[in-house]
Amino acid sequence: MRFLHTMVRVNDLEKSMHFYCDLLGLVLVKKNDYEKGQFSLIYLTAPENIIEGTELKDLDSPLIELTYNWEPESYTEGRNFGHLAFEVDDIYALCEKLQAAGIIINRPPRDGHMAFVRSPDNISIELLQKGKKLASAEPWASMKNTGTW
Repeated sequence: MRFLHTMVRVNDLEKSMHFYCDLLGLVLVKKNDYEKGQFSLIYLTAPENIIEGTELKDLDSPLIELTYNWEPESYTEGRNFGHLAFEVDDIYALCEKLQAAGIIINRPPRDGHMAFVRSPDNISIELLQKGKKLASAEPWASMKNTGTW
């Protein structure tokens, strides 16, 4: 058996692509539009999984599949889904970038190791510091949790 991808339904493809690609740094691998079914499937991966362009280094590279249904649909939040987790080079820098872009840091990286944010479609995203945790730093060290994650 081989793990292929995790699928997340999105309501606003433009906002979701901005969040996952421009802010989190994921790379578009492929996009398929299904005219008959009225939906699009968009596959993303971490930059480390790409050789060049959209070519994957390894078929076992993990992917996120964004499913965009062309007809508006309302999705309820399923806490049983849990979250997507990403290892990041500098958790403080990424949280600062996300915050500057208007993303709420639901669980700040007070410990220099872990933070949680939400995607435009309310998917919980866990950010984990690569390697050793960073030294505690403001404004994160004293920042309170906001909402749920």
